[in-house]
Amino acid sequence: MARYDFRTPRLYISGDLVEGGEVSPAEAGIHYLRNVLRLSAGAEVQVFNGRDGEWLARLATVSKREIRLEILHRLRPQPQPSPLHYAFAPIKHARLDFVVEKAVELGAGRITPVITQHTQVARVNIERMRANVIEAAEQCGVLALPETEDIISFAGWLTAVDPQRTIVFCDEDAEVSDPLRALREAPDAAFTLIVGPEGGFHPKEREAIIARNGVIRLSLGPRILRADTAAVAALALLQAARGDWR
Repeated sequence: MARYDFRTPRLYISGDLVEGGEVSPAEAGIHYLRNVLRLSAGAEVQVFNGRDGEWLARLATVSKREIRLEILHRLRPQPQPSPLHYAFAPIKHARLDFVVEKAVELGAGRITPVITQHTQVARVNIERMRANVIEAAEQCGVLALPETEDIISFAGWLTAVDPQRTIVFCDEDAEVSDPLRALREAPDAAFTLIVGPEGGFHPKEREAIIARNGVIRLSLGPRILRADTAAVAALALLQAARGDWR
């Protein structure tokens, strides 16, 4: 039997969720329930807000102007935020959407776009990123929404990383034949993964990361990977070696 009920529609709600309360979805949620799913009063949906766990709700009011949801009972408690942070050099829109979606699915607790010397995309639509986070969470049963940070310079990002964290640095020049072993043998710490741009990190950026204490240079095999592929591979390795896949 599946761990979660993926047949019942699932919707993000920004408001507080308490038993016996009522909430109204945002405009996009109203459109989804009424025009896409064509649900009527009495239909049940699952709702979450990233704070109060997951709840079963019933459509109490369905009209042309509004939808009201009656909160019935909690289905799952709210988990703790994931300690895994993911930083990346922005890429083009369609692939950026993919990366954000997969970071949510793979359990990132924070997502940070970082401008590096070789980054080809200088601007990021943060609201679009946050919308992609919510959509991925709705589709995949995720309750702990990752924090989506504003874009930051490489120097600013490196300075802001907690010194107690271990930075996992995807580096094609790393002499690591067994990345899983390298991660498993690392000291206990929270991890921050950074994936660079298509053109790789500037030599001075590589030097700045390597000079920091608590850094794991991670090779992802003999092939050159696109940035979005590298992100998925590295996040999977981290979850398998030190995360919640164990």
